[in-house]
Amino acid sequence: MNPDVQNRGGSRMRLRGLLRKEFLQIIRDPSSIAIALAMPVILLLLFGYGVSLDAKHVPLALVVEQPSAEAASFTAAFNASEYFNPQAYQDMRSAELALMAGRVDGIVRLRGNFVSRLVRGPDAPIQVVVSGMNANNARLIEGYVSGVWRSWLTQQAGLAGRPLAVPVSVEQRVWFNSAVRSKDFLVPGLIAVIMTLIGAMLTALVMAREWERGTMEALMVTPVSMREILIGKLVPYFALGMGGMALSVIMALWLFGVPLHGSLLLLFLCAALFMLAALGMGLLVSVVARSQFVASLVALVTTFLPAFLLSGFIFDVGSMPHVVQAITYLIAARYFVSILQTLFLAGNVWVIIIPNALALCAMAAVFLLVARRRSHKRLQ
Repeated sequence: MNPDVQNRGGSRMRLRGLLRKEFLQIIRDPSSIAIALAMPVILLLLFGYGVSLDAKHVPLALVVEQPSAEAASFTAAFNASEYFNPQAYQDMRSAELALMAGRVDGIVRLRGNFVSRLVRGPDAPIQVVVSGMNANNARLIEGYVSGVWRSWLTQQAGLAGRPLAVPVSVEQRVWFNSAVRSKDFLVPGLIAVIMTLIGAMLTALVMAREWERGTMEALMVTPVSMREILIGKLVPYFALGMGGMALSVIMALWLFGVPLHGSLLLLFLCAALFMLAALGMGLLVSVVARSQFVASLVALVTTFLPAFLLSGFIFDVGSMPHVVQAITYLIAARYFVSILQTLFLAGNVWVIIIPNALALCAMAAVFLLVARRRSHKRLQ
């Protein structure tokens, strides 16, 4: 028999044996299945239901210095809004004390000459005070109060049979997330963080576990090559990671109602590219860490935290300092988060998807190539 054919046949048999070993090890190891399948469920439930950037049912103090029909009509508009939980206060001093004590997040004050100023023009004396401890919440409250005020003025003008006199008429149009739900923005980005954990951390821990248990030394003395060992590690955990991806997408669509405007096939193709990059990062961690404790710390610092903080998952990359923005280009999750949010909320926007997908291809190739070059079939 031709030696080359014999070598290829032996390589295929060894690779099949390694793949079978890894799949059996995954089945027998509850921790791997928990990280790949249980952790996405827990994280999605925590972030989907527990984390919200929306401001709803905000406790708001209402101070009406001189009651009137107009003032009652205006304050009733706050009662009808889902964004506010209004509370009436007799005077400004008691409202300020409630704001300082944290019982309310803002104050709307209607002065005593509210009605007389309202008759003369639309510039009725309304004072709005908001707590600036949470800057994002303060801006939302200010915008919501302005919206209630404008809606009430429009309603009053309609009842009087005259148009509302404003210098500029603004008609708002919200694209890509018309419901303005933070959940639709957070859940797709969370999928990238979940896949980073599955790909990078799980691979690093599994390789470290092999060293701790001594099974890696046993592999080293067999005829298998380092390339076959790496492929035997990559394929099963790639399949496990894509299973976690599928579970996350199902929960996003059916449990949280996040719309998917793009192609499902394209979504999984891009997820496969990111999964390869995450696996490459995990293999690189395993090169320097041969204990599970060290591997978990290194993977946490080098993969999970950057994916969580610097990917645009929660914090807008454009608002970061320029030095930090430059660092984000080294984070694979940044490109995948952009793809996820585009496919879920906007659709197949190729000017965003293609450059980010190419970046993922390049990063996956670099990580896997470096991991292969740094992996040697020796014990030290």
